[in-house]
Amino acid sequence: MTDITQIQEPEYDAILRQAVAVIDRTRAMVATAVCSAIGMTHWEIGKLLHDRKVESKHGSGVVNRLSYDLKQRYPQMGVSPRNLWDMKKFYERFCNSDSKLRQAVAVIPWGHILTLMRKFGEDDKAILYYALEITSKGWNRELLSSAISLKMHMRKDELSDNNFEQTLPATQAMFANEVFRSGYNLGFLGVKDPILETELEVRLVEKVKQFLLELGKGFTYIGNQYVLEYNGKRSKVDMLFFHRGLHCLVAIDLKIGEFKPEYAGKMNYYLSLLDRLERREDENRSIGIILCAEKDRVEVELALEDMGKPIGVADYQLIVPQEELKKIVADEMEAFDDELSRNQKSVDEIS
Repeated sequence: MTDITQIQEPEYDAILRQAVAVIDRTRAMVATAVCSAIGMTHWEIGKLLHDRKVESKHGSGVVNRLSYDLKQRYPQMGVSPRNLWDMKKFYERFCNSDSKLRQAVAVIPWGHILTLMRKFGEDDKAILYYALEITSKGWNRELLSSAISLKMHMRKDELSDNNFEQTLPATQAMFANEVFRSGYNLGFLGVKDPILETELEVRLVEKVKQFLLELGKGFTYIGNQYVLEYNGKRSKVDMLFFHRGLHCLVAIDLKIGEFKPEYAGKMNYYLSLLDRLERREDENRSIGIILCAEKDRVEVELALEDMGKPIGVADYQLIVPQEELKKIVADEMEAFDDELSRNQKSVDEIS
């Protein structure tokens, strides 16, 4: 058995991350199975009340008694009279819906279902949209309510990955939106296994020319782990650039995981330091880009809503997209065929 002290720290971190991923994936599967079982229970009880024609005018006594008796047997289960009526509404609302919608709502938490029924009534498209988002992104009730308040189902393609329009002059905001993309392909790094943020940064620095090409025209690389010292404390920006067209410093904060709201506060602080310590009088406000593996656009919009500094959030791909991969393979095969033809020609000439 290998002694833990003999394992290098990056190797151990990779083992830890993979173990956490396995546990989180299993927990998500269990949570989905539990929600599905609970949903089935609520569906069947609702169907029972519907089939027995228990109505609110004459059935309150039946439901109250049923609630009392069920509580005696299942004290931890939510079987209040109100909840029993909600189960009946749940069945009646979706019993005639198409199978895709029924399957989508069957695996989300009961509280989420009630929220969607209350907010959207008979709007199948809206309910389906949010049900799928809840399942894929694990939204809690608070995040669901925020998404609903943003009317995300109506403007899902309009949600912003940045706050440029709120923090920059109109012309510069428009230009910044043209310069910065919502996602970047870092396939040129050749990453195949789990990677640390420090290693990601090292690889980007090693291949900074390719990174500059991916970022687009106008970027000049200044440095990595750029030190900002103020009030006796040192902070370090992962990567610092200057953009000639925007005429401003651009700070990039690298994250190997999904976006978290607290990253925006950290970037806001970095930009304050840059504007105070590094920005020249003739330069525009510094801009920050948080580059992460994944992002939830609702979380991004909420996190940036009241930030005073111009910040954008972009995600990245570490694997080359399929179409680009096909082109690379085709180019390699063509180059191989050309080389093979040249070699054959040389052999023929010698013989």
